[in-house]
Amino acid sequence: MTGVADRAHVRLAELVAALSLGVDLGFGQPMEHVLRQTLIALRLAERAGLNEQRRADVYYTALLVTVGCHADAYEQAKWFGDDIELKATKYGPHDARSVRAVVENMRRIGSGNPPLHRLRVGLAFALSGHREVEAMIMTHSGLARGLAEQLGLAQSVRDAVAAAYERWDGRGWPGDLKGEEIPIAARLAQLAEYTEVAQRVGGTQAAIALARRRAGKQFDPRLSELLVAAADPVFEGLDEVGNWQTVIDAEPALAVVVSGDRFDQVLRAVANFVDLKSPYTLGHASAVAELAERAASGHGLSADEVRTVRRAGLVHDFGRLGVSNAIWDKRGPLGAGEWERIRMFPYLTERMLRFSDALAPLGAIAVQDRERLDGSGYPRGLAGTAISRSARILAAADAYQAMREPRPYRAPLSAEEAARNLRAEVTAGRFDDATVSAVLEAAGHRVPRRREGPAGLTEREVEVLKLLALGLSNKEIAARLVISPKTVGSHVEHIYAKIDASSRATASLFAVQHGLLPDGELIGATAV
Repeated sequence: MTGVADRAHVRLAELVAALSLGVDLGFGQPMEHVLRQTLIALRLAERAGLNEQRRADVYYTALLVTVGCHADAYEQAKWFGDDIELKATKYGPHDARSVRAVVENMRRIGSGNPPLHRLRVGLAFALSGHREVEAMIMTHSGLARGLAEQLGLAQSVRDAVAAAYERWDGRGWPGDLKGEEIPIAARLAQLAEYTEVAQRVGGTQAAIALARRRAGKQFDPRLSELLVAAADPVFEGLDEVGNWQTVIDAEPALAVVVSGDRFDQVLRAVANFVDLKSPYTLGHASAVAELAERAASGHGLSADEVRTVRRAGLVHDFGRLGVSNAIWDKRGPLGAGEWERIRMFPYLTERMLRFSDALAPLGAIAVQDRERLDGSGYPRGLAGTAISRSARILAAADAYQAMREPRPYRAPLSAEEAARNLRAEVTAGRFDDATVSAVLEAAGHRVPRRREGPAGLTEREVEVLKLLALGLSNKEIAARLVISPKTVGSHVEHIYAKIDASSRATASLFAVQHGLLPDGELIGATAV
């Protein structure tokens, strides 16, 4: 699939902002918490007299300040139950270093389990767990720094996110810095993070009270005074502005744009970072993307479509951030409520990506990853051709790859077991045979050769011809198949050339004569 120009590009700010929406959910906060804190931090930075480059440091630091906290969600759930509920306590009334905060967290040990299990967990925590938790907190900022480096952000941003958990009084994590040794971008981001929650929950006066109470302890006292003095303009309009576009437009300095191979690199970096949420999913997104890419290429999709499928594979699990590891890593059967939360995660992926013109098409495919042809999938229960061809390829690749990996409730399946199970899904009507054959062939299995369509039409061309014959416009076909109208136009040109047609009518007659559509379906679709 070389030789075809890739015109897709995305602003780096859009990708990081999209990731922040999932991070919000992982902290039990409403989406746009991080976006709002970024606006607060930028407003404070401007009042502090920071120049444009230093404000750019503040911008990306505020967007990334908590991004590493999901990486040990497995351990958080092991010790404290629901990791999302645990992280939400970060914004409680008590200072994280206070005795009351420690006592509150101790009460959560083994939460959600029977008393005997909680006792065992409590004993294990007393022996080694408290040290493990301290080490976990210290690694969060290091992981965020690593992601900032992979995204190509400036050294000043990497240093700031690495200091995201330091405190003015020197009692932070890892505790190497204090006072003005902490980069000002980190100090501003931390102040903005906590006061955003306080202001959203309790109003501006609550944010002022928090800034005053923790000044000289957690927060830089000078920045706290700055916020108190300018609280009204700093918090003004946060509920009314469209935070997504406002934050994207507020990026200081020149916007960072990535395209081509660099687009894939940053998507892969974020995908690998999201996969850290559970030890059972490490590298999953990249493996699915590669398998789906090979299957799409062998399935007759265009170069643009193949690229889009690959990128959709990289982002398809972003919504997992919004579901607790107490569910993802559960060894026993899930309850009804737990299943409902699972069924929401593809929607959360779509929700994270939908604001960006460059990322939304990937979300439109990813949201269908768990849909099934018989309507038994989720989140919308789509069936048949309502599920795009690209999504069907992604779904089959995801299912196969997941079976080849360990899960908390089973060991990894062999290649033959996975192939056998995937073929059983075809028999049950949940996957189509052609898609599964393409995935299995891409995975190295021997499959019967697929026959070409009449006149040498590819399977994608047959699909376009059927919809064309039913009277759909190129734009409508594009929406149905989740591809661009330009790509549809290219397919139509190839179809006309192969079947020697010059109009939709002659193409429709060809479709009927070759058994691609029943007469009744064609007449019913074109009747006026």
